[in-house]
Amino acid sequence: MGRVTERRKVIRIRDGAVSTRPDTLVAEEPLEIRLNGKPLAITMRTPGDDFALAAGFLVSEGVLAEQGDLQNIVYCAGATVDGSNTYNVVDVRTAPGVKIPDITLERNVYTTSSCGLCGKASLDAVRTTARWPISDTPPVRVDPELLASLPDRLRAAQRVFDRTGGLHAAALFSGDGELLDIREDVGRHNAVDKLVGRALQSGGLPLSQAIVLVSGRASFELAQKAVMAGIPVLAAVSAPSSLAVDLAAETGLTLVGFLRGRSMNVYAGEERIALQAAPARG
Repeated sequence: MGRVTERRKVIRIRDGAVSTRPDTLVAEEPLEIRLNGKPLAITMRTPGDDFALAAGFLVSEGVLAEQGDLQNIVYCAGATVDGSNTYNVVDVRTAPGVKIPDITLERNVYTTSSCGLCGKASLDAVRTTARWPISDTPPVRVDPELLASLPDRLRAAQRVFDRTGGLHAAALFSGDGELLDIREDVGRHNAVDKLVGRALQSGGLPLSQAIVLVSGRASFELAQKAVMAGIPVLAAVSAPSSLAVDLAAETGLTLVGFLRGRSMNVYAGEERIALQAAPARG
């Protein structure tokens, strides 16, 4: 099976001094996801938690919604000409009776580590109907001070990033700030899929009282993944896209961007943030 990190020789230049040394790099390999034996998608990812990644990906596509929808996930032996197992092909088997939406003709089969669900034919096709509408979930109130503390906690838990400097991360926190899970990957959308997939496998969906924090920007596909998993609050240390804000406003998702120190921008769903009124000016 592929490793999370690999070593490569690098020429290092520091203040004019030249030396040769090994460097630790994050591994990036393709993962083909098959659905009931049929090829569905290929994503570039960091090996590890592949079954969770595939399960989370299918949650965001509207195929899986609960633990009982999933029969099993296996690596495909004989994925190469010589019959060996590359551990880069997984087959997801759904439970009998699970309805499979017509998704194969609406997306490209290849996604990059930075892109996620970028092959949709139209905006309407991406806005998959959520199984658990966020607007129907019990209210979650989050203190801005708690939100401000989360990026440092995310960074402190990034063990592979410390060795490579080349990974995105996503973390799940409870409404009172407890770290529930964290995943790292070369693709930020993969990191979120791994979180969601692990929750599905353990019977933890919907994540209706959780906060998901991502180490980069908040793109449309990340907002969609949060909505499909029933997560009410998505926070990012960088900027959101316009479509992410539109989707958040439409679905009731609380979207926070530029979460740095005690500063942040709330783009949608401000009712979940325990805001204090600014003092009146005399």
